[in-house]
Amino acid sequence: MAEFPDNLHYLDSHEWARVEDDGTVTVGISDHAQESLGDVVFVEMPELNSEVSAKNEAGVVESVKAASDIYAPVSGTVSAVNEQLEEAPEIVNDSPYDDGWFFNITPSNLDEISSLLTASEYQKVCEEEDH
Repeated sequence: MAEFPDNLHYLDSHEWARVEDDGTVTVGISDHAQESLGDVVFVEMPELNSEVSAKNEAGVVESVKAASDIYAPVSGTVSAVNEQLEEAPEIVNDSPYDDGWFFNITPSNLDEISSLLTASEYQKVCEEEDH
């Protein structure tokens, strides 16, 4: 069964966002998403220092089953990418909320985070998809 950590915010497109102590936002895909995708074989990250816009495509995750766009949860500047995923994309399957993060954003407007789903709201979205 998929996990839905309460300390995260979610997009209905299956990305999660965590606000860090320094005000940056870490982005990854949910446990539900990695389970649905199957074995992740490639992750295309946004360019470091590139600008991303909330709810717009920022990258791609590919699995043995499909390729899916990764959407930015907030607007801002990409301040870090998880370079481990270049060599070992399967980390996303093993640890979607910790080691399998994709990138960090220095947000231009952190208030955008309030438009995202809570864990319980996102869990309902996933349950509806599964039925």
